[in-house]
Order: sequence, then C-alpha cells, then structure tokens
Amino acid sequence: MSLTKKFLLLAIVALLGFVLYTFYSTGFFRTIENRFDGELVKEIPIQGAEDIIVNEDAGFAIISASARKGFPAVEQEFGGLYLMELTSGEFVLKHLTADFQLPFAPHGISMFKKDSTYVVAAINHTETAHTVEFFSLHNEELTHTGTVKSSKLVSPNDLVLVDENRFYITNDHAYEEGVGRLLEDYGNLAVSNVMFYGGGEFKEVAEGISFANGINRDEERNLVFVASPRRFLVKVFKEPTIGTLEFVEDIDCGTGVDNIEFDSDGNLWIGCHPDLLGFTAYSKKRKDIAPSEIVKVEYRGEGDYDVSSMYENDGTQISATSVAAPYQDLIFAGSVVDKKMLILKLTE
Repeated sequence: MSLTKKFLLLAIVALLGFVLYTFYSTGFFRTIENRFDGELVKEIPIQGAEDIIVNEDAGFAIISASARKGFPAVEQEFGGLYLMELTSGEFVLKHLTADFQLPFAPHGISMFKKDSTYVVAAINHTETAHTVEFFSLHNEELTHTGTVKSSKLVSPNDLVLVDENRFYITNDHAYEEGVGRLLEDYGNLAVSNVMFYGGGEFKEVAEGISFANGINRDEERNLVFVASPRRFLVKVFKEPTIGTLEFVEDIDCGTGVDNIEFDSDGNLWIGCHPDLLGFTAYSKKRKDIAPSEIVKVEYRGEGDYDVSSMYENDGTQISATSVAAPYQDLIFAGSVVDKKMLILKLTE
C-alpha cells in the first residue's frame, strides 16, 4: 500500500472515530422514556421560558422568555421578563418589561434581595452586543436601572448575583463563529469560562470548561456550581473569597445539564438535554421535538453526592427543558424554544 493510500485510510478512520465519539458523547444513542413520578398541574403558554427563578419566601417567580427563532439567534429577537404569583395557585403571568424600550431578548437571570426591593439582572442578546441589564423590582413593578457592557461578554449564558452590583457570569463559547465554535460544539473543545464582575471590570475566575452554561451560588456552603452540558458535568468550585473560585470536583450527571436551581434543602434541580444533537436539530427547526430531562443532585460534600433523574420525556410533553425551578412540591419546567412551560407536582 502506498504512503498516500495509508494516509487516506488513516484519515478516514480518524474521521469515523470522531463522528462516533461525537454521537456517543452527546447522548445520541440514549433511549428516552416518558417517565415522571408525579402529575402535570398546568401548561402555561409562553415561548422560550429559558430561565426561571423562584422566591419561595415571597411566593413568586421571575421568568425570562424570548420567542426564539433559532439558537443561537441569527437576527434580533424580542422577549421579556414575567412575574408569576405562586401562593394563590392561579399561576397568572404578568409581563414586567412590556414598556422596556431597548431591544430585549433575555437569557439567564438572577435576583438579589435588597431591603424591600429586589435587584434583577438579565443577560440580553442584541444584534450589536451582549449586555447585562439591571432592574429594580418593587411591588410587582420593574424599573430598568442600568446596563453593563464588555467585549469579554463573548457568548454569555447565565449569571448569579453576589449582591446588587457584583456577579459571576458564564461564557458558553470562546468563539462566536467559525472553526473555533464548530470545534467547541462538536469536538468537545473546553475553552469557555466563568467571569466575575466586581462593579468596574470583568476578570476570568474559571477556565477550560466545555460549554459553561448554568451557574448558581450557595452562600451558606461557600460553593459555586457550573453546568458543563457538553461533557454532562456539574463543576463544583469553592469560593475562598468573593470573586475567587477554586475547583473541587466534577459531578457526572449523564445528561446535558443546563440551568441550576436550589430547593429549600440545598439540592440542585437542573433542566437537561439528554440528546444534545437532537436539541441542536430542534433549535435549528430541523426536528419538531427534542427530548427533555430533569435531574436532582443531592450534594453533601466532596465525593458525596447522588444524582437522580426525576423526569424524562421524548419531547411530546415539553421539548428541550432548560430549567427546573422547585417550589414546595412543585417543579416549574421551562424550555429554550418550546411554546409552553410546565408546572409539575411531585408525588409525596
């Protein structure tokens, strides 16, 4: 066999290996079953309810939604922040940003209580820039208070407020387009990061992450959790001081983890994409549905945790779950693209 033929054969084998690895590592071969130990309470008609925050003490939720035509967006999209009052059981939505004048397509959100008001921060994707928009929430009225911009916001996905000014934020890609982004998506290139904003500038506090996605902070345990869906991991970091992260360990969840929320016991609830290629095809309108999953992570300390799949669906009930926010015995499940969110009730 000539050297040219050997090289060609080697290239074909390498290509086939890469394709098989991509299919395997994205959950393509996984069998999805319709399974949930509970009941569906209500479907709420709202498109692209990508992130949901529940304030259990005050009994309300904030929902970030955009009528996404694709993911990532290829043109300016518009959406809003919504409030849902929870204690009455009516689950009615109130559009909080209906009069907001700037182009607004919110993504990840976070909230911090300050005296009698709440500071709400939302990642905003526009045609010209990625920004973080700040709002003040008081008596169910939302007022825009400021905008944070930076060239370091390459592809922001989610954020968590430390206080009214400071926050951690994830860039899910290091490249906005081209071969670099392709290698991140399909080659599992781990080059995305977590940044910290201290009120004046951004600094990188964690790097080498494959598709850094959802992020949340447990102040009592001094921990920060970051979702890495491309590798099916939740990455755990200690926070020695505010604005500093030290890697602890990876939690293998076996599914494409997205936004991370906590219940009253400190357990993590995560909306997930068990088939990442299926999600990509769905988000690009090449498939009508995409599978969904919700996992619960009981984290007791380094090396001591349990991961449980609480909900699994082939996409006929809800496609591409991105968030699962717990409230008492309920779970509020949102989606990146689907035209509804679900309120699920757990069996006691």
